[in-house]
Amino acid sequence: MHTRAVEIRPGVWKTPLQGHAGFPDLVLCHENRGVIFAELKSDKGKLSAMQVVWSEALTIAGQEVYLWRPKDIQEISTRLARKI
Repeated sequence: MHTRAVEIRPGVWKTPLQGHAGFPDLVLCHENRGVIFAELKSDKGKLSAMQVVWSEALTIAGQEVYLWRPKDIQEISTRLARKI
């Protein structure tokens, strides 16, 4: 699923969604590479309280959870190439 962001005024973007606030931006699933939950942020972006709640709940449930930023591109690439 991909929900497109909408620019509600110049420079201010929102992603319209229905469901649980804070749910990670990406859920990636591959038969050999596993399931990954990833929240995407700018280099200065901060997690909302609900994003922290989701991240902690998924981690406790034994899921692989990441906070990925543009500066993490090498780490992201390495993880996406790795088989579980």
